[in-house]
Amino acid sequence: MKVLHLSTYDQGGAAKASIRLHEGLLKEGVNSKILFKVKTQPIVNSFQIPNISLKQWIENKLKRLGKILKIIPIDEHTEGEILKVQRQRHGLGLLTLPTSHFDLIQSPLYQEADIIHLHWVANFLDWKTFFAKNTKPIVWTLHDQNPFLGIEHYAERFIGVDENGAPIPRKYTEIELRESEYWLNYKKKCLQNVKNLHIVTPSQWLLNCSKSSELFAQYPHYHIPYGFPTDIFKPLDQKTCREILGLPLDKKIILFVADSVENTRKGFAFLKKALENLRNENLCLCAIGSKTQLQQHKNLIELGKIVDERLMAMAYSAADVFVIPSLEDNLPNTMIEALLCGTPVIGFPTGGIVEVLRNGENGYICKEISVQSLQLNIEKFLANFTIFNRKQIFSTTLNLYALEVQAKRYIQLYQNI
Repeated sequence: MKVLHLSTYDQGGAAKASIRLHEGLLKEGVNSKILFKVKTQPIVNSFQIPNISLKQWIENKLKRLGKILKIIPIDEHTEGEILKVQRQRHGLGLLTLPTSHFDLIQSPLYQEADIIHLHWVANFLDWKTFFAKNTKPIVWTLHDQNPFLGIEHYAERFIGVDENGAPIPRKYTEIELRESEYWLNYKKKCLQNVKNLHIVTPSQWLLNCSKSSELFAQYPHYHIPYGFPTDIFKPLDQKTCREILGLPLDKKIILFVADSVENTRKGFAFLKKALENLRNENLCLCAIGSKTQLQQHKNLIELGKIVDERLMAMAYSAADVFVIPSLEDNLPNTMIEALLCGTPVIGFPTGGIVEVLRNGENGYICKEISVQSLQLNIEKFLANFTIFNRKQIFSTTLNLYALEVQAKRYIQLYQNI
């Protein structure tokens, strides 16, 4: 059985999840290969799609020239139009179109595969050509909501936090609604005659969203959580990790991880306000991600971006608690990685977070999305941190999210298909 995974990038949360599955399948003896649009790492059995051919490049240039000269009709729903929408969405996530210049069917890797496994394929998979030409069974692991939405990757409900610490409801603009509807209908047309499509979601929340969507309701769905390399993410000596990372030995450390705190969905504004309200000099916030985004403070330590997974495991182990104030999320890699390192987690009651956290056992779930609720749970943790058994948190998480557990479930799905 030959499986070909398709992923736009080899970096980022979704890419990391697809690579881990690919490597887990290889360990189980599956002939697995992974094809990227952008490849930067030496991953076994991984490949990068060649750039478009000279012929395709010339055709694209002629089409663009034809539109400028008004020989070819201009489609108002273009990438340029989406960029206009994106500029108006400060604090909101990425927008992408279901189009690209790549014809993946022509790849020899596609032609030799028995099963095509899609992952995060925005700006890589051209829906129109791929679904019209494809003749092979498809497994699509959803890493966000984009495949069954128009152009967004999450149907973001909130746009920030108000002066009372509550989330501010988002209002859609007219152009957002128009473009979303257009591209959702475009995707529907692309899928009109598609039968052999199997949808997999890492969280039950995303499964429910997908099954109730206009686009994917007709297809079979499966819930298979992510798998993780438990030889890397495991409890390490906290004192040693703090010394290596230059973190204080005499303070309680709260860990926060995000590529960008400017993304409202990550909820950093809620954590910032909660910590300001606490005014606890014994607390230290350790942030991992893009630097220079946060206001400098004596109790804030920015470690910047960390790519190496073993260093990340040290950061999780060094922390007393990991806080993930995401307003919407699937099954965050960072949450499971922290738990595998034995670190309790505090999160909002949203997405796949509520499916994992159990109050008083591996962390706390806030009762609501608010600064006050987050602050209350941080205070509760500080008053009761001794009740958390880091070895027990690790062993419980290990049984559910080990890489081999995930790989075997996918193998069973492939065999059934």
